[in-house]
Amino acid sequence: MNPVLNTLRQAAIDWRLVMMSTVLAVIALVFDALTHGLFLSAENLYNIAQQTAVVGVVATIVVLIIVARHIDLSVGSVMGFVGVLIATLMYTAGWHWVPAALAGLAVGIAVSLYQGALTAMLGVPSFVVTLGGLMSFRGAAFLVADGKTQPVNDALFQRLGGGYDGSIGVTPSWLLAGLIVLALVAQTLARRRANTAYELANNPLWLDALIVLVPIGIVLAFVAAMTHYQIPGKDAPQGIPVPVLIWASVALALSFIVHRTRFGRYVFAMGGNPEAAALVGIPVRRVTLMLFALMGVLITIAAIVSIARLNAGTNSLGTGLELYVIAAAVIGGTSLAGGSGSISGSVLGALIMQSIDSGMLLLDVSIGMRYVIIGQVLIVAVVFDVIYRRMTGDTV
Repeated sequence: MNPVLNTLRQAAIDWRLVMMSTVLAVIALVFDALTHGLFLSAENLYNIAQQTAVVGVVATIVVLIIVARHIDLSVGSVMGFVGVLIATLMYTAGWHWVPAALAGLAVGIAVSLYQGALTAMLGVPSFVVTLGGLMSFRGAAFLVADGKTQPVNDALFQRLGGGYDGSIGVTPSWLLAGLIVLALVAQTLARRRANTAYELANNPLWLDALIVLVPIGIVLAFVAAMTHYQIPGKDAPQGIPVPVLIWASVALALSFIVHRTRFGRYVFAMGGNPEAAALVGIPVRRVTLMLFALMGVLITIAAIVSIARLNAGTNSLGTGLELYVIAAAVIGGTSLAGGSGSISGSVLGALIMQSIDSGMLLLDVSIGMRYVIIGQVLIVAVVFDVIYRRMTGDTV
């Protein structure tokens, strides 16, 4: 065998993520060709980044829900309910956005704990519980505001959703990019030193350099695109949108929880074998409740970003979100059988879903055809997951 291919085969590389990254690149190039350069324009990339943030935030926690062998079909309805509640408290009741957001957070956690308790304590399948929640909390969103749209006028709050003033500017964007580059390089060097200290084999230096240069290139290209876009009438380009920073912070926090905490290990152990997890002393019920409570927190964050971006809380907020986040999780490598998934995969999955939707929108594809295509993309992702696991021998 070619020594280079042999090295690549033995290296600790998630080839599924590599394939998904390649798919995302192909999608971008195809849509850019079909739209005569519009898709990869700075303006469209800026809009895609903002629009993906809400789906990306919720997809990170949906990954863990699915890993633990549960499902949540009510995420869109709960987000709509919480979002309309926050907007109503701000507009109709005259609350400041901070206590309104905290009230929404409390309600979001309470709703998720209610659904989680039915699953964890009574053993009702999460599919049934959240299917009922999909209908109930969509109705609750209508009841809260009496079916009326609730405008959001607080300038600082609106920045959380991106838009005209919702970015950090050119210089902070490049400073942040520099910090990320330094962090990636330091992480690679630390891993090589740790492997040497524990007498473990390191990848060849050229391979580690390639592995770290790819994300560095992506970060620099992203920041270049964000700092190139300038809204007409403004004196300076936008820079990285605030919703993207919120999404990145959530993804990093969830990654830390997954890889560095007992709770994260418990979630994956439960998904791999729930009966064995209970037998070895893992508090399955408590972990399930904590998982659903975390879902409530992230749904509230997504609701805040969404109503801040729309400048209003509407009854249709979050409609169809469950399709997008589940598709993002599955496309990113999360097994519907449980026990397997990654936060980084959900980021790629969310970008793929939003890129397809944005590309079809630029091509003026009808809303009906867009739903047909996105639904089939989800089916293709599941089929690919089954075939990939059979080929690699992964039965989880």
